[in-house]
Amino acid sequence: MMFSIPENFKSQQLKYERVKAAYDEKSEAVFTLLKQHHISPSQLRIFIRVFKQDEILEVWAKENQSPRFELLKTYQIASSSGNLGPKRKQGDMQTPEGFYYIDRFNPISNFYLSLGVNYPNTSDKILGEKGNYGGDIFIHGATVTVGCMPMTDDKIKEIYLTAVEAKNAGQTAIPVHIFPTKLTDSGMVSLQKTVQSASFIGYWQALKNGQNIDYQKFIKFWTNLKEGYDYFEQHHQLPQVSVKKTGEYTFTK
Repeated sequence: MMFSIPENFKSQQLKYERVKAAYDEKSEAVFTLLKQHHISPSQLRIFIRVFKQDEILEVWAKENQSPRFELLKTYQIASSSGNLGPKRKQGDMQTPEGFYYIDRFNPISNFYLSLGVNYPNTSDKILGEKGNYGGDIFIHGATVTVGCMPMTDDKIKEIYLTAVEAKNAGQTAIPVHIFPTKLTDSGMVSLQKTVQSASFIGYWQALKNGQNIDYQKFIKFWTNLKEGYDYFEQHHQLPQVSVKKTGEYTFTK
């Protein structure tokens, strides 16, 4: 009697021409980088961190049993839309801010290859416009965006390949933390100045059709995000993230 061997995630992905091309072109560079960090692909776990104002995407990595993540590579985001601040409704052009994970791999994306982000998350559903949250937020190829994170086709090959390797090694959820900027103390001072700027005020007033807006709510929101940012900066470990009924994030070890 013959038994079929179940396909793993990587072999399923390699059936797609774009994924195969990514491995043909980028696997040597990615595996060399992992080796330099003493990380085996069979034990790979990754974490993605995005800074909107800086237009930077970081890929961090570690082995499954290792306690701390190491910065694997930093990528420049090709373009952006919207302004600083979270995404709160369909059509606001905003890239989300908060704590997410990859929920989809799309090897036949309209933007070459793409990794879906699970927006709206629980916090977004509490704080966003009910029934009009929007969706389809991706890290993808190409150089155009409406709220997503375009990386160019060349860069997404590396990022997608690395994510495939992590999922194939058993990582069920790849965390994605999206921040307005690096939430250092000086970064928070800069954000305070930003919410007082004419361009920031004008952008959000236009979205709200001239309604009065409490701009300090952005500082309160970013101060909450800073708790998760600070934990990772201090420990290079991911906190457990949960959400209060108010939409505020809470963090535990």
